[in-house]
Amino acid sequence: MSQLLPTVPYRGTRDFLPAEVSVRQQVFHRLFETIEKYGYARYDGPILEPAEIYEAKSGQEIADQQLYSLVDRGGRRLALRPEMTPSAARMIAGNAGKLQFPVRWYCNVNCHRYERPQRGRLREHWQINVDVFGSDSPNCEIEIFELIHDMMSALGATKDMWVLRASDRVILESILIDIVGVEREKLAPASSLIDRWAKVPRERLVADAEELGIDDKQFHRLEEVLQSGQDVLGEISPDALSRSNLATVLKGEAKDLVKFDPFIVRGLQYYTGTVFEVFDLHPDNTRSLFGGGRYSDLAGLFTTQRIPGIGFGMGDVTLHDFLSVHGLRPQPGAEVDAAVVPIDDSLMPECRELARRLRQEGVRTSVPIEPRKLGKELVRASQDGARVAVIVGVREWERDVVIVRDLVAQEQVEVPVAEFTQRVKAALQPA
Repeated sequence: MSQLLPTVPYRGTRDFLPAEVSVRQQVFHRLFETIEKYGYARYDGPILEPAEIYEAKSGQEIADQQLYSLVDRGGRRLALRPEMTPSAARMIAGNAGKLQFPVRWYCNVNCHRYERPQRGRLREHWQINVDVFGSDSPNCEIEIFELIHDMMSALGATKDMWVLRASDRVILESILIDIVGVEREKLAPASSLIDRWAKVPRERLVADAEELGIDDKQFHRLEEVLQSGQDVLGEISPDALSRSNLATVLKGEAKDLVKFDPFIVRGLQYYTGTVFEVFDLHPDNTRSLFGGGRYSDLAGLFTTQRIPGIGFGMGDVTLHDFLSVHGLRPQPGAEVDAAVVPIDDSLMPECRELARRLRQEGVRTSVPIEPRKLGKELVRASQDGARVAVIVGVREWERDVVIVRDLVAQEQVEVPVAEFTQRVKAALQPA
């Protein structure tokens, strides 16, 4: 080949070398353990789906601008999943007769969206999705909020580092129609206006509102209401409050789990009730980390059976930014616990046998692949994270002993071969 191909990954995607994978696995493992303590079962699904399910349920921005789509040889229009919730809804609908509702599911999948790569947003990311299907109860909101608090705590985050903010599409509708006087057919673009409130200059908001038929008096009233925070609930119609799960939560014992914020809208069109986002409070990373919401009938695309739900997606890009700015990012783990090293290459069969015994005891153990000097092998073992080296010498082996070297304390001792596994395991115990 006259010209070598580039070694960098496709723009907006990442290579994960072993150190990065180690960090990712440590972070995700803590989160998986926490989620499973609540009784959620892990599922998975295909990376390719019919493009129609995203065009119907994910919203115009994803369907028109961010979807990686293709046509297969059978003429079927497919897409790389930009999110997992529509796939989960398809799976729930297809297996509804075999499931016991409400269903608690979670997954960890990679998703793809064509967008401009920037801090916190890439074209491929790994995302944890957590959903409850089959219940309208506000207890779902409470459980999801409690779970988020426990997940953040599992990462080492304290409550002064982040905040959970929530609103409700039912409340938002009442604000726009009952209080501000927006026409019902303008509800969607008016909601989008609120979603952009903190992202564009006020002059632009005023101009966009005017295009929607919202006059200066109405805009001023909308601004006033949105900035009143939870006080706005006193102006919401009793009917809207009775249909709002979030309003119920805010009146109960779980009210301290969440902060009401009428500016929380979220763009995905399948949300019909509670919507929420977790925000980083660090001055160097003041942004939304992840979020989710309630959908009254997401599975309606696949079945006539009404299956409501609530859930959220936590992406790894913003999550690792959060961990980094707060000093919570774990260090890469060691690749091995111990190394078995021969003084002479003729002892490799014996080394492999000793390594096999250690592995049977649960000790991650390496042996050299190519002969090198002892000093270089010990340096290599330390760089791989090994805390113990078992050195096999010709004379020592003739006496049925090996040398067990503590690579941290730089101390070593001769140990009978019959006892070496116990000695290695003892050396690996925390001080």
